[in-house]
Amino acid sequence: MRRDSSRVRRRPRGTAAGVVAVVAAAAIAAAVVVYNRSKDHAGPLPVDLPTTPQSYLGVYTNTFPASYAGLTAFAQATGSSPDLLMYYSGWFVPFPSRFAQQAASNGAVPLVQMDPDGISLAAIASGRYDAYLSSYAEAVRAYGHPVIIGFAHEMNGSWYSWGHGHASPAAFVSAWRHVVELFRALGAKNVTWLWTVNIINDTRRGTIPSPAAWWPGAAYVNWVGIDGYYLKSSWQFAPLFGPTIAAVRELTPDPVLIAETGAVRAADQPAKIADLFAGVRQYGLLGFVWFDATNSIKQSFAINSPAALGAFRRGARTFSRPGS
Repeated sequence: MRRDSSRVRRRPRGTAAGVVAVVAAAAIAAAVVVYNRSKDHAGPLPVDLPTTPQSYLGVYTNTFPASYAGLTAFAQATGSSPDLLMYYSGWFVPFPSRFAQQAASNGAVPLVQMDPDGISLAAIASGRYDAYLSSYAEAVRAYGHPVIIGFAHEMNGSWYSWGHGHASPAAFVSAWRHVVELFRALGAKNVTWLWTVNIINDTRRGTIPSPAAWWPGAAYVNWVGIDGYYLKSSWQFAPLFGPTIAAVRELTPDPVLIAETGAVRAADQPAKIADLFAGVRQYGLLGFVWFDATNSIKQSFAINSPAALGAFRRGARTFSRPGS
């Protein structure tokens, strides 16, 4: 578990044994039917989300996707209307259609970080888990509204089983491509694929390399996500995110979203919130997702002081909802 500037440990993603068994069994039984039914789909669903800079203001709360309560509290406190609702999904956990429908009814898009906890990337690429993935893809397609999906995020870091030092970049690329190809083959064209990397860090406490070796190719990615946090008052957007944005720009012109960020109170949270909004504007990024929770090493990113709430309200007014 990383505890330095480049990594903020989050809560474990749930994978209940009963859910695993039921979903896996159902998916295996339906696998052949799922593939065959894909031929009968009437037509493509909307897939292209708007990519206007400063359009997306997202949030993660630890109530997602079980409850909308965290979003309601965050929106009321900050005077904002988040349009990206991010959560982490363990392997074999089904797509939460009820939560997604509630998001759609409020003009928001679910952002799923699908993480293969303890699962072999080579096995994914070989098709061993196609039954589960097929079931998930069919549920996403049936949902019928845009969904943003990331797979095996922060792979250039060393803290996950699929990450740097645990699995090869080639294995990651093969697994990523297989997942995308399977979803597309089953007609789940309402997915925006978010390739999410951690900020580059070459400090003496550990190296998080450029994500270039993990790039799946332009045909397999729609947006790029970058994760990074403000943990000290001296940190600013440009040195924190700039080197990673530059590395990404050498790979692709795809839109960039700060897919996970926050600031601890000790880092002068109001100033960092203002800096975050300004940095998104300066670099022409899509927006950001605020991690409104406490992580597993007791770092809190909740916005609860009057000054921080005021900074967030002012920044939110500079953003426009997609399509507006």
